[in-house]
Order: sequence, then C-alpha cells, then structure tokens
Amino acid sequence: MSQLQDIEFQLPLQIKLFQEELLRKQLAYLQSHSRYYQRMFTEHQIDVSTIRTLEDLQRIPFTEKKDLQLYNSDFLCVPKEKIVDYITTSGTLGAPVTFGCSDADLERLAFNEAKSFACAGLAPGSVVQLMTTLDKRFMAGLAYFLGIRKLGASIIRVGNGIPELQWDTIERMRPDTLMCVPSFILRLIEYAQEHGINYQDSSVKRIIGIGEGLRNQDFTLNLLGSRIHEKWPELELLATYSSTEMSATFSECPYGKGGHVHPELIIVEIIGEDNNPVPMGEAGEVVATTLGVEAMPLLRFRTGDIASMHAEQCVCGRWSYRLSPLVGRKNNMIKLKGTTLYPPAINDVLDNVPYIENYVVVVRLTEAGTDEVVVKIGLREPPEDEMLQEELIKSLKDSFRARIRVAPQIEICTEEEIRIINFPAKSRKPVKFIDERNMPDKSLA
Repeated sequence: MSQLQDIEFQLPLQIKLFQEELLRKQLAYLQSHSRYYQRMFTEHQIDVSTIRTLEDLQRIPFTEKKDLQLYNSDFLCVPKEKIVDYITTSGTLGAPVTFGCSDADLERLAFNEAKSFACAGLAPGSVVQLMTTLDKRFMAGLAYFLGIRKLGASIIRVGNGIPELQWDTIERMRPDTLMCVPSFILRLIEYAQEHGINYQDSSVKRIIGIGEGLRNQDFTLNLLGSRIHEKWPELELLATYSSTEMSATFSECPYGKGGHVHPELIIVEIIGEDNNPVPMGEAGEVVATTLGVEAMPLLRFRTGDIASMHAEQCVCGRWSYRLSPLVGRKNNMIKLKGTTLYPPAINDVLDNVPYIENYVVVVRLTEAGTDEVVVKIGLREPPEDEMLQEELIKSLKDSFRARIRVAPQIEICTEEEIRIINFPAKSRKPVKFIDERNMPDKSLA
C-alpha cells in the first residue's frame, strides 16, 4: 500500500471523516447483531442513527471488563459455528473472558499486524524470531504469526525462554528481528557473554518489544531501554502496545515517538477521572471502540490502561494519532507514603540493577488501610552475611528514592524462588506484579 493510499498518511480531518463513516457502519452492525448492545441502546434510549461523529460517542455508556464476564455470550454477533478460533483474556472477577474470532476476524488480525510490522520497518525478506507462545489460548502469538506471514516476511517460531535455544536459532537462521519481552534481551546478552558469543556482530538488528515499555513519556529510553542500548548500541529498540479486547496493535515506527494507531481498525479516546476526554497530550484511561470486528466487537471499552494521545504529525510522515508508552494500569495505581506511582516505575528501577536476576512486586493493604509494597529480588547467590544484605538493601532503597522519591520494602530471595513466582503453570506472561489489596487473607510469605 502506497502512502497516497494509506489513511495513516492523510490529514487529520480526512482520518476523522474516514473513522466516522466506519463508526456508523459498526453501530448499525451492533444494533442488528449484538444482544448486549441492543439491550444497552434500548435501556439508554439511544438511537444509533443519531451517532454521526466521534464526539457523539460520548453519549454512549462505557463497556467494562465486568460486562464481558457477566454477559459474555451476549457480545457474540455470529453463530457459534462461525467461530474458528477461541481465545481467553484475564478479567476482574477471577474467571477468564472468552473471545471468539471468525475467519474474517483472523484476516483482520493479520492485516493489523502486517501494518504494525511494516510501521516498525519490516518488509518482505525480513526474518523474525518469535519469542512468544502460540498456544495457551493466547491471541498475540497467533496474531504475530499471521501478520508476519501476510507481510511476506519469514517467521521462526521459537517460543519464550531458553537462551541456549534462542542463540542456536540466531546463529543457524540469522534473523534480523527478535520479538520478545524486552528484559529477556538482557538475559540473552548475559548468556552470550558467558559463552563467548559475539552478540553485537550477530544478524540481529532490532527488537520489537511486547509486554514491557522501553521509553519514558517524553519518548526517551527508560532505564530498561537505556541498559539494553548501553550493552548493544547498534540494536534498534521498538515497542508495541495491544490487548485482546482491542484486537489492534499500536506499534512504534523507527523514530520511536509513540505507538501509531491504524484508523481502519480502532477508535481511541483518552478519558480522565470525570469520564470526559482529557486534553491532547494529557494522561488518562485508554477507551477503545473496535472497527471491523465481526464476532465480538466492542464499543467504548475501558481498557484500564493509562496513556496519553499525540496528534501532531510524526517524523515518519504519518498523521494518525499515536499513544505514549503506558504509564500503568488504573487498577494497579499505588499510593506509597503519599506518592502516587504505577508498577512500571518500580520495574524501571529494578531493571537497571545488574545484580538482580529477577523480581516480583507485591502490594497489599496495611492495618491502617494504606498501601504497602514489598519488592522480592532474586539473586543467584544471596549474601549470607547480614551486614552485606543490609548494605545491598540500603543501596537499592537509595536507587528507589533517587528515581521515585520513596522506597518500598526489600526482601532478598534466590533466583529460583522468584522464578517459580514469575512463571506459574498457567501463566502466558511473566508475573512481575501481584496485587493483594483485594485478597485480605493472603500473606506475602
């Protein structure tokens, strides 16, 4: 697709009019096929034919994760025999939410990821080493596979973990791109150094990060991104943001100025605490309306993710709006000793400490009703001497105070103890944050 044909390169007014036409079609589809939204429109006396503009969306109530759990089957807009792939995502009431994809939805996913990879600089002939699972009812791994295939690039399905296998694959098949959780790159570098692998001279030219941020809100590299860059300066660092519910991906272009939206696939709003839109560039909750989804489309879905929107033209030439790196998740906000912060800020400190092999952040309520944060760090050989342990903890607390003004409690553990927490049997992603504030009977032991 040429830039002249791609809506992302058109002027903002053209993009807005384009999205409004798709929105009207999507609303008519929901009115005809979705039991959930039919009920919503009736209860709130909404005539969808009067919703003509993006601003008119504010007249429609939000959809929340609890709605997906309580009325899951009512969101389905096609007969069950049209579902060709089932996916689950986590939810707020404990049970996973089921999503079904039709054949058309999988084609849409492939288009979404192909555009995202192209935005990131991939092209036919690129070779991508995929370090994420394609099983465990996980949408992302399948979407990546479909998108790389549609783009005409090559795929190496390695899965996550196992540095030895990753390096063997790199040396045998010479990928130019790794798609993985960014912090795992540090483990790959460490393995290469321990085994005499000249990683800087490998075929790898870029990583596309998933699940962890690489940049601050001003788009400079955060501590994790900076640490990777220091060790591997020639490696291009890109990040993506997506979710199962959105059925769309925001991918950075090589200029790293935020995740580009694909206007064909999603409408995004950023709302504040009053549920109204915030000014451009101000952080708020990401609200998504999917476009072109056949089986389970969503209208004004509250993602719980906090980010800001940027509408000025990107250096790459695209006018489609961009999302900043995530600040965090609304439900994960922590109030520690009077300071408001989100888990990524804590992770950013921990990811920049070389002696920490792995970690988990646990938050719970004290008897006084305030937040208490315990950071459990995994070390290969925890110091047995109590004075050395105290010095290590003091140094780490000083790092926290310098970066986020407050310091959590620190517990020293073995690498294996933390690994068991990070990778429970049913998990599809590493578990680095545990919120026990709604589980009063749980202990940190």
